Amino acid sequence: MAKARTFDTVDEAVAGIEDGSTVLVGGFGFAGMPFDLIDALIRQGAKDLTVVSNNAGNGEVGLAALLQAGRVRKVVCSFPRQSDSYVFDDLYRAGRIELEVVPQGNLAERMRAAGAGIGAFFCPTAVGTPLAEGKELRTIEGRDYVLEYPIKGDYALISAHAADGVGNLVYRKTARNFGPVMATAAATTIVQVDRVVETGSLDPEAVVTPSIYVDRIVQVRARQYTVEGAR
Repeated sequence: MAKARTFDTVDEAVAGIEDGSTVLVGGFGFAGMPFDLIDALIRQGAKDLTVVSNNAGNGEVGLAALLQAGRVRKVVCSFPRQSDSYVFDDLYRAGRIELEVVPQGNLAERMRAAGAGIGAFFCPTAVGTPLAEGKELRTIEGRDYVLEYPIKGDYALISAHAADGVGNLVYRKTARNFGPVMATAAATTIVQVDRVVETGSLDPEAVVTPSIYVDRIVQVRARQYTVEGAR
């Protein structure tokens, strides 16, 4: 098993992401958002992307900046209409971006299914709503279910608190959110961390994402982000 490769810069870490890729982007609002990797992806220039994330960006930083740069063709998310998701809102109303809304639990489970090798699963969420239109329905033990398919990524961009030299990851509190399932669901997982520690120094019981799911690591300086220009 090859260990994760550690890069000196975020630009090196995102090199090679192709036009048209499906990119899983961690974060729950600002918590756990891989800001540095997203900024590097904007500089890298990949376009026509499908982005899978919890929401559709905040203010004009992070994921919102990627949308504003015109690099995203489609967003798959649970919450596209937050009060500060105005970049996405303007693009969507102008017909310049596609949207697929997925209930939050389904979003996590569809990615988990991809990582676990599950071909599809039945779920009661969305039964009787427009989100179930065109999907297979089945009644199991008197309850209606909708067939949902896995969400796989070509790349995952996630943020973790620390990694060891082979790529085992630990997270900090709510910054953990979608990172673990996204790491399992992507062909290539790229992680920004606050620090890289010596292999063996992490408590094995605290490791959330094993190194087998991690391909590229880059250490970044922790920064605080606020919504600028929110309206």
